[in-house]
Amino acid sequence: MGGLTEAAHRLSRYVRIMPPTDPIGALRASHENLRSVVTPLDADGLRARGYPSEWSIAQVLSHIGSGAEINLKVLDAALAGTDQPGQESNQEVWDRWNAKSPDDQAADALVADAALLERIEANAGSTVLIPVWGGDVDVPGLAANRLAEHAAHTWDVEVTGDPAATLHPAAVPFVLGAVERLAAFVAKPAGWTGVVHVTTTAPGREYALEIGDPTTLTAWDGATTADATLTLPAEAFARLVYGRLDADHTPAEVTATGIDLDVLRATYPGF
Repeated sequence: MGGLTEAAHRLSRYVRIMPPTDPIGALRASHENLRSVVTPLDADGLRARGYPSEWSIAQVLSHIGSGAEINLKVLDAALAGTDQPGQESNQEVWDRWNAKSPDDQAADALVADAALLERIEANAGSTVLIPVWGGDVDVPGLAANRLAEHAAHTWDVEVTGDPAATLHPAAVPFVLGAVERLAAFVAKPAGWTGVVHVTTTAPGREYALEIGDPTTLTAWDGATTADATLTLPAEAFARLVYGRLDADHTPAEVTATGIDLDVLRATYPGF
C-alpha cells in the first residue's frame, strides 16, 4: 500500500489527543486513523488474518468498503427523495466486493470510505431523515451510526499489529450509543443471571446490566441492588459487547467483582 507519511502520523496523534466531539468530526478522525493503519500494509499483511478468525485483513477492509457504499446509496436516496435500495442492491454490492482481489479490497475500501465521509460532510446541515436500523436519523446521526461499525472494524485491523490497540477515542462516545441499543439484542446469557453495576471511564457513565431473559442495559438509577460490579474504560465495555474483549486484549483497568469476566465474555460472544 506504500509508506505512511509523516503528516498522517501527526494527524493520527492529534486526533487521539484532542478527539472531536461531533459525530461527523469523529467519523473523519476514524477515517484518518483507518488510513494510517492500512497504508503501511504490504501484500502479505493484507492477506494475514484479521481479528475475526474467519476474515483476512483485506476481507475486514472489504466489509468496511461495502458498508460505505451501501450507506452512500442510502444517503443519496434520502437526499434525492427516491426509493431506498433494497436487499437485492445490498447483495450486489457484497458480491462485487467479495470478488475483488485482496489488494483491490484494501485500496477500494479507503476510496469508498472517503466518498461516504465527504458526502456526509457536504450535507451536514441537511434536514433530510435517513432510515437506519433502529429508526430514522439525520445526517450527523448517520455519521454516529457509521462510527459504531467503523471503529470496531478498524480495531480488527489495528490490533493485529498492536495488541494494546483501543477503539479510537473520538469514536468511543458514539460507539457507546450503539452499545446502549445493542446490549440487550446481542446478549446470549450463559447461565449466570443478575444485575451488574457497570461503571465506565472516558467517558464516565453508569449502567445497570441485567443479565437474564430478557437482558437489559439501562442507566444506573442508584437504587437498584447489584449482584456484581464491573469497572472499565468505556472503549473496553464497547469491545465487550461487540465480542472483542478476550483475555489477550483486556486492559489492566478492568475490574469485576461478583462475576467472572469469562461469564461476561460468554454472554457477549460477538456478532
